[in-house]
Amino acid sequence: MNDDSSPSSRRPMARWIIAILLLVALAAAAWFGWRSWQAAQRTAEHARATAGQQLTALQQTVEALRRDQRANARALQDVAATNRILRDEVLGLGQRNALLEENVARLADHSQQGAQAVRREEAELLLSQAQQRLVYAGDLDGARHLYGLAAGVLESMDSPGYLNLRQALLQERSAIDALGPGVRVRTAGQLAQWATALDSLPEQGAEVVDAQPAWWQQMLSPLVQIRPADPQVLVARSERVAAGDALQVELTLARAALERGDSEGWRQALQRVDGWLLRLWPDSPQRRSQRHKLAELRGIDLRIALPELGSTLQQLRAMRDGKVAP
Repeated sequence: MNDDSSPSSRRPMARWIIAILLLVALAAAAWFGWRSWQAAQRTAEHARATAGQQLTALQQTVEALRRDQRANARALQDVAATNRILRDEVLGLGQRNALLEENVARLADHSQQGAQAVRREEAELLLSQAQQRLVYAGDLDGARHLYGLAAGVLESMDSPGYLNLRQALLQERSAIDALGPGVRVRTAGQLAQWATALDSLPEQGAEVVDAQPAWWQQMLSPLVQIRPADPQVLVARSERVAAGDALQVELTLARAALERGDSEGWRQALQRVDGWLLRLWPDSPQRRSQRHKLAELRGIDLRIALPELGSTLQQLRAMRDGKVAP
């Protein structure tokens, strides 16, 4: 009797033990799953917070660039007002020439020295206007026109003392003609070509393809595409759009500095353009070529540096003050 009932009494106990072990295993699996879910949630929250901070910083940067653009727009308006004043002065120059001609007619009976003094004043006015247009407005065509008028005035003065003035004016005009359209016009064209070439830059770096991928790459290739990435290059679409807008703002600021002849502002704007270039496109031969061209543009001096500039005006003023004999 005892031998027959002993196995049957052990079966329920074994079932209970197995059930308890299964419950313990399920509880342990649930605990580990809950801990993994919490870790994943913390990681996702941290990533969202980091992305939000980066987006906020980028928006603040874009807003600062827009404020700078508005300030430069106001500065451009001031420059435009100055140019209008200079144009009005040039237009009034014809009226002044007419008045000077009337003065010459009234002084025809006076001595030759008086007539030459009036013409010298006219030549000095023309040369002064030409120098102002070169230095402040960078208007080479207007300056050439004024220099031509001054040369005509000096040619009408037949005194031997004005021979040196005519020779100095000829050298000054030759130096200005050698500038061609001017450094600002040439640089603006080069900057436009550089900006157009940005469209041809590859948005992905060159990938190294192995002859035989590893076994784990072969297993994951239907699900995941693995490729090297530059940590400095923006990947998110929203970030690239904002960075592209910031790049265009910096190019606008560079063009404004170019119009003003502001060499320091020009260099700073192109330096910021170089920073956005590194953020938007990965390393490639095309990007390195663009950076090299940008460095060359950044080194251009926008000022008109001519040793002959103003030499004729200085000699003419020295003659008027009696330091040089006419």
